[in-house]
Amino acid sequence: MSKAETVDKQPELKRVMGPGLLLLFVVGDILGTGVYALVGDVAAEVGGAAWVPFLVAFLVATITAFSYLELVTKYPQAAGAALYAHKAFGVQFVTFLVAFIVMCSGITSASTASRFFASNFFTAFDLDWGKTGIVVMALAFMALIAMVNLRGVGESVKLNVVLTIIEISGLLLVIGVGFWAFGGGGADVDFSRVVAFETAEDKHWFLAVTSATSLAFFAMVGFEDSVNMAEETKDPVRIFPKVLLTGLGIAGVVYVIVAIVAVALVPIGVLEASDTPLVEVVKAGAPGLPIETILPFISMFAVSNTALINMLMASRLIYGMSRQHVLPPVLGVVHPKSRAPWVAILFTTLIAFGLIFYVTAFANSNAIAVLGGTTSLLLLAVFAMVNVAVLVLRRDVQATGGHFRTPTALPVVGFFASAYLVLPFSGRPVQQYVLAGILVVTGIVLFLITQVINKQLGIRGAGISDPTNLGESP
Repeated sequence: MSKAETVDKQPELKRVMGPGLLLLFVVGDILGTGVYALVGDVAAEVGGAAWVPFLVAFLVATITAFSYLELVTKYPQAAGAALYAHKAFGVQFVTFLVAFIVMCSGITSASTASRFFASNFFTAFDLDWGKTGIVVMALAFMALIAMVNLRGVGESVKLNVVLTIIEISGLLLVIGVGFWAFGGGGADVDFSRVVAFETAEDKHWFLAVTSATSLAFFAMVGFEDSVNMAEETKDPVRIFPKVLLTGLGIAGVVYVIVAIVAVALVPIGVLEASDTPLVEVVKAGAPGLPIETILPFISMFAVSNTALINMLMASRLIYGMSRQHVLPPVLGVVHPKSRAPWVAILFTTLIAFGLIFYVTAFANSNAIAVLGGTTSLLLLAVFAMVNVAVLVLRRDVQATGGHFRTPTALPVVGFFASAYLVLPFSGRPVQQYVLAGILVVTGIVLFLITQVINKQLGIRGAGISDPTNLGESP
């Protein structure tokens, strides 16, 4: 048996997600690191009106979600954006790039979560080990996530349920503290900050909003991950529209409320300077109560959920691309007992390690903001493509009948909004483009190496001929 045949003979995937698990998956992925970690960074761009970029990001995400709904109900298979790019454009290298960019976005998102986890760890235990301590803790956290994923998708999804409940509980706690303070709980509340729009002296207000929205968009992603789990979902054509829109709606409402509570209770400068902004919110809203000692622990569990889901998705995409012979075959090896793609898991974990070291050594600004902004940059590029693909694929009348259909105007608006937020004149920092470029070039190099391996193995015409195998979870 050849090496290529060994890779192809892998176990099949299992359908383990019903409507409840899928909703928790979507909500848990969206309500993660973004709102817990980036409220202060968003407020630094626009002042107390920090809820505005979150609202704009929610609208852009929802418009694109409608395009995803048409495509996932039309083609209820795994692979998400890579599948849609392949069906719309038919260029295998483009399909590979889309899949690899989505995978990279998952790793940058998880790396963001790891840095935030480390910051909350030292806050929770009142320790100060400096930058080195944060890096070591972030690496240990990513290693722990890898160990969980090595146990298999069933165990990972079950843990997601527990972490999602904790995650939502933490946000409800912040909102509860805010309402208690607003009702006369003794805290210093300043509602004037909620409508105060303040930008840097050299930045136009529109540029400030788009720059903040580019960052806040990181908090609204999650539905791409759920689409990549389509073949592990029961009856995806029926349940995806309601579940996805419900999850986005919940996230949008929570984000706006949390942003309002944060800026009303805490001065913008304090939010911006803190790596744990929501801890500052409960300190200000409930002084003297033990809540401020509890929230850092809740925050650690919350961002663990973001990291777990994104690393789960990233490893499955790497696995799928290996099976399609566009990445080295070793990345498609599955563990015989756990049925987890263990080589792909280790590979994506090593990339996450590299990202953590990179932002520590070379990022001049907030490392969490750089990683989070890079995630949104990568995904917004993909979303622009998806909004085009949904219109191109209207010509495919042979696809699944009775699928969801989005109004034609929405993909057009979604494309221009996503494309604008990708471009440099939206106010996005150069560091994010550098980091995204490094990741994309890495993918291209691996693609070229794989072509050499394919020739040695005698595999002709290799490419992503069947994108439904991308994102497949054994």
